[in-house]
Amino acid sequence: MLVEVKAIALNPVDYFQRDIGALIQGFPTVLGSDIAGVVVSVGPDTPSNTPQPGSRVAAYASGYFHKSAADFGSFQQFVLVGVEKVALLPNFVSFAEGSILPMSVSVAMSAWYGFGMPHNTKYSPGDRQGMLVWGASTSVGTAAVQSAKSMGFYVYATASPQNHGYLQKIGADRVFDYKSDNIVLEIMNSWSQDHITLQHCFLGQGNLDFVSDLLNRLRGDGIAKIGSAPIIPPDAKKIDGVIVNFLHPPKEAKESYDYFHWVFNEWLTERLAKKEYIPSPRLKVVGTGLEAIDRALDELKQGVSGTKLVVELDYQDFGDVPNDWKDNESYEGLAENAVFIQSPKARYNSIGTDADEASRYD
Repeated sequence: MLVEVKAIALNPVDYFQRDIGALIQGFPTVLGSDIAGVVVSVGPDTPSNTPQPGSRVAAYASGYFHKSAADFGSFQQFVLVGVEKVALLPNFVSFAEGSILPMSVSVAMSAWYGFGMPHNTKYSPGDRQGMLVWGASTSVGTAAVQSAKSMGFYVYATASPQNHGYLQKIGADRVFDYKSDNIVLEIMNSWSQDHITLQHCFLGQGNLDFVSDLLNRLRGDGIAKIGSAPIIPPDAKKIDGVIVNFLHPPKEAKESYDYFHWVFNEWLTERLAKKEYIPSPRLKVVGTGLEAIDRALDELKQGVSGTKLVVELDYQDFGDVPNDWKDNESYEGLAENAVFIQSPKARYNSIGTDADEASRYD
């Protein structure tokens, strides 16, 4: 489908790609993956439940899944997206809020997929199943907290103290300061008091070896599983009884389609409509227009905590989408108004409120 972009959220991978050309499969290309906007048109032979023109959507618009073809990157006014990678946005979710959802939700859900958990996994309080989310204030970490809680896990989370209240609000049962010298003892004491099984961990950021050692002490007689959002270092410690997987969606075409269809068309769409998922973490709008992206990436590169940076697009000057775009079934050559990367060394030409809206979901 073709989507008119209203807001773009930024991820660390975006400045890695800008600066060193990481994970780019061809040039020219358009970077970015997280958007919210309005459906302009849909291609032929799409499912009957596909969002129709005029629908408000959040979309995972990454060119990574399309050999870096420029029509699929999110840093542009109009972008192509696979119909399986969109979630409907209720009217009470803003475009800025919607834009921070796609990658974070997909990465979190890929952990449960990698753990072999069925889609309908649902534990009761009596099951006492625990989930450790290390680096929970990251965007993927907040998604892991919320999705794990929705499956009935008793959620332990780690983050800086200033983010503890927010994480508890979105579902964490206990939150620990990852900088504490006594964090291992604090977690183990809580684990003992709560009488939970703790054999699964989502690693949003942090020291993999440290977390592996900790989970090895907590796993009991079972196998511990860690899903790592950061790339696993080649010299990472290997511990018997602890399995570590780098988080990635399925690669086989049919399995990939089914996975994204479930994550976005079903799971996220339903939970947003029922107010069972809060767009997280907090967001900060850092600019307007494509020309603001480069400066926003520089700010992201300097480091943020518990915050997602968003660029909004001003459509008053854009005009209507060309009719040949609407009618072109192949949708080739759409990226005329985009932020291009021509080579790994190229940089964008650019000139470049904090908000906690969770109360609207109470």
